[in-house]
Amino acid sequence: MGALDIAAVAVIEQLNRSVDGGARRLFHGRGHCYGELDYINIDWYQPVLLITLYKAVDDRDWRDFVKVLDPIKALVTCTVVQHRQLRGGPIDLLWGQLPGDLCAVEHGLRYSLSLGEKQNIGFFLDMEPGRYWLQQRAKDCRVLNLFAYTCAFSVAAIAGGADRVVNVDMSKAALAVGRHNHLINQQEHKLRRDVQFLGYDLFRSWSKVAKQGPYDIAVIDPPSRQKGSFIAVKDYVRVLRRMAGLMTAGGDLLLCLNAPELSETFLTDCVAAELPEATLIARLDNRVDLPEIDAQRNVKMLHYRL
Repeated sequence: MGALDIAAVAVIEQLNRSVDGGARRLFHGRGHCYGELDYINIDWYQPVLLITLYKAVDDRDWRDFVKVLDPIKALVTCTVVQHRQLRGGPIDLLWGQLPGDLCAVEHGLRYSLSLGEKQNIGFFLDMEPGRYWLQQRAKDCRVLNLFAYTCAFSVAAIAGGADRVVNVDMSKAALAVGRHNHLINQQEHKLRRDVQFLGYDLFRSWSKVAKQGPYDIAVIDPPSRQKGSFIAVKDYVRVLRRMAGLMTAGGDLLLCLNAPELSETFLTDCVAAELPEATLIARLDNRVDLPEIDAQRNVKMLHYRL
């Protein structure tokens, strides 16, 4: 059995287990727990299997891998391969046909997925603990969702009974998907009045954000490095120094960072320098299906309280 076949066997074992149909990772090579298989992740978005490659694979190894996967064709409507090593992350269909309304399902909520249009599919599986954290404490709260992308945190907050959510992201296209995510979760009654979508460059729009506050909970989930938008090593502190003026006393913050090269200490040092009135409550546990050989390389989700 070749090294890549190990991933195929893991997928077969996972799919044959009794599960609730929720989105999950079947094989997490990028966590460096499987030696040389650090170039492949495999996700399950029922009924679609998504294989993400971060480097080209030897043709013979790939043929063997596909052959080992053959038994799951009865369980999987469509298998998609995304080539993240190529510009734009193009996709191939290994077999089947993509559904027209593919969604990730998580804790009973649905999030629209877009495969083959952009490198990112519109949903980040690794942020599930943060969304669940928010859903559990959002009742009657005013929530600020910075770098909202497709507003998955907003959907979770409304599902948890949030009084109001303000989503801020400079991509109006992403926010449009976010509006759709609320609609497919039957949250249209909240869209009329209680969910705001601010398509602004945050660093030029603090007054507009402050006008909608103050906020009881804030989620900060920026890209780690996106030219023209946000570079974590210099811009995270710029966000933190504004938060005290936006929050209620005793407000909660969820600080997120998906940058393997930056440890948890980077975030705690930023808070100590720019938001000393905040106290660290806990680091949220990461998903068990995304194991990392070094916990500091995993996504960081820190709960602070003012």
